[in-house]
Amino acid sequence: MNRYNIILADDHAMIRQGIKTMIEAVPGLAVTGEAGDGLTLLKMLNKSLPHMVVLDISMPGLRGIEAAREIHSLYPDVHVLILSMHKSEEFLSMALAAGAKGYLLKEDSGDELLQAIDRIRKGETYLSKKLASTFPAAIISICRGTHEAEPDSLTPRERQVLQMIAEGHTDRQISDLLCISVRTVHRHHANIRSKLNLKRTADLVRYAIAQGYTQSVT
Repeated sequence: MNRYNIILADDHAMIRQGIKTMIEAVPGLAVTGEAGDGLTLLKMLNKSLPHMVVLDISMPGLRGIEAAREIHSLYPDVHVLILSMHKSEEFLSMALAAGAKGYLLKEDSGDELLQAIDRIRKGETYLSKKLASTFPAAIISICRGTHEAEPDSLTPRERQVLQMIAEGHTDRQISDLLCISVRTVHRHHANIRSKLNLKRTADLVRYAIAQGYTQSVT
């Protein structure tokens, strides 16, 4: 295989150094850049594209989820592997909705990091083993690419609003982007929850991913 180039984005230099050491011990893998915040990362990508970005979910300047969304939109061929301390289903769902191809916990082993990189390099999606044993089957099937979407009763506008919710937009942002009132956004939000019988935001995000309404499936 040709050399597989990776950029590391984490606001802790020691963490970046540790990850770099592990990655570059593997023949064919190379760390070609490092960024301490999301805005610096995007500037780097504007100059030279790697094959993958290993991205901390919590960074100054631009959060990891927002950076992943920008990367997926501007550079769809660049794979994003999220590193996070967050074990919640909501963070995982938002990462997938933003276009991430993998989600690892910072407490996972170096061997699992290398396994995730290898799987994503081969075109698969990777989920931390510690999360795979915890989350519902729907999330796991999405991560493995085996989920089959089912028809729903949402209107085109409700689907649009649901996509924006899944991608992390606030009601005010949705209002501005769609040129509708916040009150109308609230009404759509209520209708979506009622039609789908889903109360938690994490469930809405997971549903949106399963139905293919988010950028992660484009």
